[in-house]
Amino acid sequence: MKFAAKFALVLVILMSVGTLSAKPIGQMYMEGGIFMHIISLLLLVMIAMAIVKALQLSVREKIDSQEFYLKLKGYIRNDQVDEAIKISEQFKKTTIGFIFWSGLLGYRDGRRASSDKRAIERSVQNAFDESGLQTIPKIESGLFWFDIIAQVATLVGLLGTIFGLVAAFDALANAPEADKSRLLTEGISMAMGTTAYGLIVAIPTMFVKGALQARADRIINDIDEYSVKIINQISYSMKG
Repeated sequence: MKFAAKFALVLVILMSVGTLSAKPIGQMYMEGGIFMHIISLLLLVMIAMAIVKALQLSVREKIDSQEFYLKLKGYIRNDQVDEAIKISEQFKKTTIGFIFWSGLLGYRDGRRASSDKRAIERSVQNAFDESGLQTIPKIESGLFWFDIIAQVATLVGLLGTIFGLVAAFDALANAPEADKSRLLTEGISMAMGTTAYGLIVAIPTMFVKGALQARADRIINDIDEYSVKIINQISYSMKG
C-alpha cells in the first residue's frame, strides 16, 4: 500500500475515533477552560504540519528509485554521460534526482579536468557527498516538532489537572455549602478532562509522526543504496 493511502487511512481512523467520542470530549472541553484552547491550537498546528509534510514526502519525492537507477546505469555503461545528466535533470526536484544529477555533473567535470581515474572518482564522491549533505536533512526536517507537540499537549493537560485539583480543594476548604458540591465537581472535571484531552491529541500525533518518519527513512535508505550503486557503476565504467 502506498504511503498516501496509509496516511489517509490513519487520518480516517483518527477522525472516526474523534467522531465516536465527540460528545464526552465536548463536555470536557466546556469544563477544561483555557487549557483546552491551548491543546486545540496544538492539534490544529499538528494537522497543518502533517498535511504539508505528507505532501512533500508523497508528491515531491514521488519517484521509482530502482527504475531511475537502472535507466541511468544503462547510459553510464554505454558512456552516454550527457544523456544520463539530461535524464536526472528532469527529476532534480526530488532529492535522489538532485543528488544523481549533481554526481553525474561531477563525473563529467572530473573527466574534463583530468584523466586520472582516482581524481575522477574523488570528484564524483565529493559531488555526491556535497549534494547529499545539502538535501537529505530536508527530508526529515520538521519531524521533531511532532514530538514536541505531543509532549507539550500532555504537559498542558497535566497542568490543567493541577489547576483543577487546586480548584477542587479550594472548594472543599472555602466555598459555601450551597456551592461546594458544584465547584468540587467542576474542579475534578477540569482535572480529568484536560489530562484526557491532552492524551487524545498526543497519541494520534505520535502515530502521525511515526508514519511520516517511516516514509522519510525509506526515501533516505533508497538514496543511500542507489547512490552507492551508481558510484560503483561509474567506477566500473572507468575501469572497463
